[in-house]
Amino acid sequence: MAEFDNRVIRGGAAGADARAAEYDAGLRAYMLGVYNYMALGVALTGIVAFAVSSSPALLQTIYGTPLKWVVMLAPLGVVFYLSARLHAMSAGTAQAVFWGFAALMGVSLSYIFIAYTGADITRVFFITSAAFASLSLWGYTTQRDLSGWGSFLFMGLVGIIIAALVNIFLQSTAMQFAISAIGVLVFAGLTAYDTQDIKTMYYEGDSSEVAAKKSISGALRLYLDFINLFIMLLNLLGSRE
Repeated sequence: MAEFDNRVIRGGAAGADARAAEYDAGLRAYMLGVYNYMALGVALTGIVAFAVSSSPALLQTIYGTPLKWVVMLAPLGVVFYLSARLHAMSAGTAQAVFWGFAALMGVSLSYIFIAYTGADITRVFFITSAAFASLSLWGYTTQRDLSGWGSFLFMGLVGIIIAALVNIFLQSTAMQFAISAIGVLVFAGLTAYDTQDIKTMYYEGDSSEVAAKKSISGALRLYLDFINLFIMLLNLLGSRE
């Protein structure tokens, strides 16, 4: 009887280990999909930004006319739309909207290739990449519950958006510095917080359609963290031409 009980215990432990290994493999694949979408989105944004900045005619059309306000504000509208309507979209539609948003962000960020030197952009990009990778890895591996950061970081994000919109008209250098300094802290925190939250969204029983939409949603959040962290650091560390 004791021998039978031991076999049951060993079998149960082995089964639990197998299930845990299967869950970990699924989670890693899910997070890899999130990071792949995010990285491709950043790459698309960079390519579009550089292409637009290389065309004086396009720059004049965008920044020499009221179209610049559309280019500056449209990405914010797309973010709200995608966040609100993602659940009702197919995975294919959500992916197409995400790529469209990344391209639109590229148009919006084309000015950085005019305002800053290529050396500054490259240097800050690698600094941002290293910081983002470290923060996201910590958010993924830490046993600390970061959910309590959510409301605080959200309030900071709202404050930054409002201050940035006001400063479009004020053009205050001091306010821009303050926005950038606070923004670095907020988006650093959001990188870790969002990574942990995206990790908790994983569910092993999700259909491929639901899993794909969750990956796109997670990629959008991390993409925004990376891009905004990059912009804030560029404002602080870059030398305007």
